[in-house]
Amino acid sequence: MTENTESLAESFRPGVTTLRNDKFHRYELHVDGELAVISQFMDKPGHIDFIHTETKPQFKGQGLANVLAHFALDDVVASGKRIIPHCPFIAGYLKRHEGYEQDVDWPKEKPPVESEPDNN
Repeated sequence: MTENTESLAESFRPGVTTLRNDKFHRYELHVDGELAVISQFMDKPGHIDFIHTETKPQFKGQGLANVLAHFALDDVVASGKRIIPHCPFIAGYLKRHEGYEQDVDWPKEKPPVESEPDNN
């Protein structure tokens, strides 16, 4: 399990932690110990395929899904694997943030774009 208690550059308050939970095939963001956001993935040889990101209702609208996306994508890049964004939220994050272009393999079928950047 990879863990970061400062949530990288996008951390904006104490009590926010991020980690990679391989047992459940997801990245997690916790607020004061409570699971707030998950991003599910499939770990394949040479790449990580993001399939779904979800924020618990009481944590929506706080930018927490963006914090988790930043952590998860940086973790994949650091591992030397490629990013495949089937998850609409991760795809949207990649389109809004520079620096990942060389590490992304876009799926043949484009994921739908989410209407709001942080509805997760």
